[in-house]
Amino acid sequence: MSTDAVARSAGENGTAAGTAERAADGTVTGTATDRTAADSAAGQTRRPADSAADHAPRPADSAAGWSLRPATPADVETVAELKVAVMRADLERLGRYDDHRARQRVRDGFSQKHTSLITVGSDVAGSVTFRPADDGSRVLEHFYLAHRHQGRGLGTAVLRSLLARADEEGVTTRLIVLQGSGARRLYERHGFTVESEDPIDVFMIRPPALSGAGLPSKG
Repeated sequence: MSTDAVARSAGENGTAAGTAERAADGTVTGTATDRTAADSAAGQTRRPADSAADHAPRPADSAAGWSLRPATPADVETVAELKVAVMRADLERLGRYDDHRARQRVRDGFSQKHTSLITVGSDVAGSVTFRPADDGSRVLEHFYLAHRHQGRGLGTAVLRSLLARADEEGVTTRLIVLQGSGARRLYERHGFTVESEDPIDVFMIRPPALSGAGLPSKG
């Protein structure tokens, strides 16, 4: 399954320094400074909104008060809807889009325990799964941002908080991006390198950083 990561656009030319706190109930909250245009979900090309919610005014600062709340069983359909909205154009570009298959793959692989909904206030801004793999590494997937929250530093802030967790645990992080995705540049800036690739997917890997090695400068 292709990684569904946040951050696209040829205009990626900065970083967002994020801080996060994890509460006892598993909720993570954070703030971000220094927004970038690198915040389009899944490294995909911007496309028209596909729901009434996407016509709502964009938040003044999506990255200033975000949080991660643990997923519930009902959230699988929210994640599936986010995937379709975010990835459709690029999957169509690669000749791989099928609405039913896209949604069903989310349902079949949904990991409630390791999935979080990204929220800004009461608004569901996106989703992310950060699950352990059999080899002890972490897999980053289903990382989507609703269109109205893209381009404001939110995705980069969430990504930095997840990578900080991996660094604390001393584990490697793996992900998959679609060929031609602008997300690849963001991940490379955060220490990911290409492990292998095929005509559709690019498989990327990032070892745990030591004393901040492999993370972009905040300056």
